Amino acid sequence: MENYTFVPTEFYILPFLYQADSPAFIFILFTAIYLLGVLMNLLIVSLIYLNEHLHSPMYLFLCNLSFVDICYTTTIVPKLLNMLSSGNHKVSFSQCFTQMFFFFLAAGTEDLLLFTMAYDRYVAICKPLHYHSILSKKVCSVCMVTIWFCAALNSCLIITPTMKMSFCHSTTIHHFYCDAKALSKISCAGQELFYLVIYFELFLFGLCPFLCSLTSYIKILQVIFHIKSGDRRTKAFSTCSSHLTVIMLYYGTAASMYLLPTSRYSDILDQVFTLLYATVTPMLNPLIYSLRNKDVKRAAIRLFQIK
Repeated sequence: MENYTFVPTEFYILPFLYQADSPAFIFILFTAIYLLGVLMNLLIVSLIYLNEHLHSPMYLFLCNLSFVDICYTTTIVPKLLNMLSSGNHKVSFSQCFTQMFFFFLAAGTEDLLLFTMAYDRYVAICKPLHYHSILSKKVCSVCMVTIWFCAALNSCLIITPTMKMSFCHSTTIHHFYCDAKALSKISCAGQELFYLVIYFELFLFGLCPFLCSLTSYIKILQVIFHIKSGDRRTKAFSTCSSHLTVIMLYYGTAASMYLLPTSRYSDILDQVFTLLYATVTPMLNPLIYSLRNKDVKRAAIRLFQIK
C-alpha cells in the first residue's frame, strides 16, 4: 500500500532524440526551427500592432494565434535544447507540472482560437453586413478573455488528476517534455480519473471546436460557390484557405497522437506527432498566413521600406 502513495521529487526525461547518431545536428535543427518560428510569429504580431489597417477582428485573432504559437514552442523547446546540450535530463516535480500546465494552456487556447477564427470568417463571408455589429471590439475582447480563462481552467483540470497519480515502478518519462500521457504510462495508480478527464477534455476542447470549425467552412464554401464575381470568389477562397490549412495541419497531427492504435512504436510516434504540432506547425502558421494574405504582405513591404 505504501507504494501507491509514493510521490517522486524529480523525473528523468528520456526522449528518442537522445539516441540519435548526430545529437549536434538535432540540436542545431531544433534551434533553427524554434528561432525561425519565434521570429516569424513576432513579425506577424509587430505588423498587426504597427499597422492600423490591420486592427480588425480577423487580425486581432491572428495576432493572438501568433502569440500562442510562441508560448507553445517556448514551453518545451528551450528545455529540450538544454537537455540535448548539457545531458542533464532531470526535472523536478514542480518544474514538470509547471511545464505541463503552460503546455495545456497554450493547446487549449489554440483550439478555441482556431474555432473563433473560423467563426470570424463565417460572419465575414456569410453575414458581411452585420460583421462589425456581431464582432465588435468589445465582443472580441470578451472572446479573448473567455478563451484564455477557459484554457487555464482546462489546464488545471488536467494536471490535478495527473499530480495525484502514483509512480511506484519508474520515474523515467519516455518523451521530450513532461507529457501527461507519458506520465500515465509509468504510473501504477490513479490512471482511471486521469483518462476520464483527458477524454472529456479531448471531446470538449478538441472534437467540438474542430466540428464547429468544419461546419463554418462548409457553410462558407456554399456561399463562395454562389458568388458570381470571379475576383470576389477568389479573394474569399484565398482568405479562408490559409486558415483551413492551419486547422487541418494542427488537428491532423494532434489527433494522430491519440487515435493511433497502441504498438511497440507508440512512444516514438507520440513524440514525432507532438513535435509536428507543437514545434513545426507554429513555425509554419505565419508562413501560411503571410504567403496567402495580401494585406500582411503589403504591411511587411511597407515596414521594411521604412526601415
